[in-house]
Amino acid sequence: MDTTAVLLEGPRDLKVDTLALKAPEAEDLVVDITHSGISTGTEKLFWSGEMPPFPGMGYPLVPGYEAVGEVVEATPSTGYRPGDHVFVPGANCYEGAFGLFGGATARLVTSPDRVTRIDPGLGAQGALLALAATARHTMAGLNKSVPDLIVGHGVLGRLLARLTIAAGAPAPTVWEIDPARRGGAEGYPVIAPDDDPRRDYTSAYDASGSMDVLNDLVGRIAKGGEIVLAGFYTEPVQFDFPAAFMKEARFRVAAEWTHDDLAATRALVESGTLSLGGLITHAVPAAQAPDAYTRAFTDAACLKMILNWRDAA
Repeated sequence: MDTTAVLLEGPRDLKVDTLALKAPEAEDLVVDITHSGISTGTEKLFWSGEMPPFPGMGYPLVPGYEAVGEVVEATPSTGYRPGDHVFVPGANCYEGAFGLFGGATARLVTSPDRVTRIDPGLGAQGALLALAATARHTMAGLNKSVPDLIVGHGVLGRLLARLTIAAGAPAPTVWEIDPARRGGAEGYPVIAPDDDPRRDYTSAYDASGSMDVLNDLVGRIAKGGEIVLAGFYTEPVQFDFPAAFMKEARFRVAAEWTHDDLAATRALVESGTLSLGGLITHAVPAAQAPDAYTRAFTDAACLKMILNWRDAA
């Protein structure tokens, strides 16, 4: 069984190619992907060659961990049946290519415990569930505070702000240095850092992945305040210790989402509590993937790029 997939053969060396799929085992699902998203965080680092050593990485690689599709093969014991619509966080099912992510493909094979059933009405927005679950994981759980400051008004920053408001907390302030990205806020202010006089934030979330902002955040939190690293950092994280010492600053690293986060986020979306609207700015046929990946990583106006696999052979 073959599939059409995005293949990253090396840094900035990306194409759409035909790959052989590993034969499904008795309890596996076969899923035809309808849409997949391009991550401007970890996927960009693989594309640019800047990703630090990571378990399971290597080239050639099928990228993509934000995919939705329809089950086309399933045994009754899996709990799924053909026609079910599911979110898939990638799959490692390719002959001759790493599937560390593996969701940017027309068809994949995966175990049923990897997927989550979703409302087919979500369409392409279903691919955003991974980022929404990431935002939820960053905020939810014991000894975690919702943000009153968020750095970065990309998709992750917007989802953090929406989840904060959905939780009934006061609307956070969002910093964004790019004027083109300050629009699209839903019930919270988006401003340039230099226009913000506050120095008493209790929980500042960095969704930008930029280490340059950390020392600024240390100076903006109240004593005992928290700085949450919600981005992905390719270099050792550094900050001004004396300033952090005086503030008794706390730092927290947010890891990847869990299945429970995904289930909780799906419930929020399907109940209407959390909106995924207005986050997809670009969508193209999967055949245009080489140009789409470049644009997703270089065009500041592109919040989320979606590949449409419906017509992929």
